[in-house]
Amino acid sequence: MPSLETALLFLGAALALNLTPGPDMLYIAARSVSGGRAAGVVSALGVSVGLLFHVAAVAFGLAALLAAVPVAYDLIRIVGAIYLLALGLDLLLRPRHGNDVPSLPPSRLRRIFAQGVATNVLNPKVALFFLAFLPQFVDITAGPPIPQIVFLGLLFNVQGTLVNLGVALLASRTTVWLRGSEQRISVLRRLTGAVFVALGARLAMASNR
Repeated sequence: MPSLETALLFLGAALALNLTPGPDMLYIAARSVSGGRAAGVVSALGVSVGLLFHVAAVAFGLAALLAAVPVAYDLIRIVGAIYLLALGLDLLLRPRHGNDVPSLPPSRLRRIFAQGVATNVLNPKVALFFLAFLPQFVDITAGPPIPQIVFLGLLFNVQGTLVNLGVALLASRTTVWLRGSEQRISVLRRLTGAVFVALGARLAMASNR
């Protein structure tokens, strides 16, 4: 299992991401506004289930790759570090606009849940991020990679689900907050970008040792 220091570093980076408004959070807020608290909670749970798919795909896909090509671990770390640096710089330097919560028609809870799952599972950016992010915190000297990735993925998912449930339960305030201040959203994105740049730089330097 990852060390306490690694787990805390992981949770800090994950929290910066989970607090930054993105497609999942906007979808949950929109469902909460259009369908009420129950719709928002169900959509958040759907997103959470979708994340489990990505965790499993990274865990078992990476394990198979490492078994076939042991040197792939270092390659993944280097490529992942570069990706996190690029993602962080993009959040820091590229302006964002159009953060309004979309308007969605009311729907049945079963369909809302399925849409939440699909919104996450079918998002290629989530798959790419998980592939770059989770392996960076795996210590191959501490044991097999699958349990470590699953553990970290579940930590990320629990934390993200709590944040998303908070969005659903406070939908009216969250909607006003998301619409009301571009500056607040910009600060969150820049904070997340700075975390990713620092993390990517740290991992890049570690890869060269």
